[in-house]
Amino acid sequence: MANGVRTVSRVVRPTPVLEGAGVRLKRTIATRELDYLDPFLLLDHFGSDNPDDYLAGFPMHPHRGIETVTYMLAGAVQHRDSLGNAGIIGAGDVQWMTAGRGIMHEEMPEPRDGRMEGFQLWVNLPAKLKMTQPRYQEVLESRIPGLRREDGSLIKVIAGTLEGIEGPVTEIAAEPTYLDLTLAAGARFATPVPASHTAFAYVYRGAARFGNASEEVAGPALAILEGGDEVAITAGERGASLLLVSGAPLGEPIARYGPFVMNTRAEIEQALRDLRNGTFVR
Repeated sequence: MANGVRTVSRVVRPTPVLEGAGVRLKRTIATRELDYLDPFLLLDHFGSDNPDDYLAGFPMHPHRGIETVTYMLAGAVQHRDSLGNAGIIGAGDVQWMTAGRGIMHEEMPEPRDGRMEGFQLWVNLPAKLKMTQPRYQEVLESRIPGLRREDGSLIKVIAGTLEGIEGPVTEIAAEPTYLDLTLAAGARFATPVPASHTAFAYVYRGAARFGNASEEVAGPALAILEGGDEVAITAGERGASLLLVSGAPLGEPIARYGPFVMNTRAEIEQALRDLRNGTFVR
């Protein structure tokens, strides 16, 4: 087991992409620079002061073989799916969807006070759970515990455990930790992370240093953290807002085609056949 504080092995800057019916996103995982960070398949940061950048939304579309996590900072998303779920997630809320063997869903952004911002993370499912029953968790901000530090920093625990406090998103195959940190200027935060887990930080505002590094990572940027069983973060002089995410890698082959992520090409072809034949959602 590796002991010590993790260091930044790589910094990935976002790639601008156009998705859905014309939504502008900043993507750091699932790009030419970083295809896959086992078990994390995609990370998108959406947000704009211009409604034209997001109002077209994501009309009804399929997923299979993955879990998707939507976390809102501002604005709201109206959603519905083939399980019969429908509703609105707003600022501070989380939607964690296990697509399993197949789900169809729609996500339509709605600004609040002219603002819209949030993240979507895709987490891989192990082969044994790829065709599991779809499942849906909606977690309102009121259920997400926040730790307020004396220096004014705030840590929200979305998934995983921090200082004995457990996040409300549970029973996820990758055993993830998902924290949203708003650190005051110069504030330091440290937490253990299993040495075997993949870990990254996505700095979305301000800048931060990791481990004993002297160089800051200024947002927006994703820092891959490797080589130890602790993550230590020091905010820059303007403070820092960042997501800290870790999870157990699967070490399995992946075959992906758009919203489908399976283990073999044959399984992708089966998903496409199911979609054509009307047997995708059971």
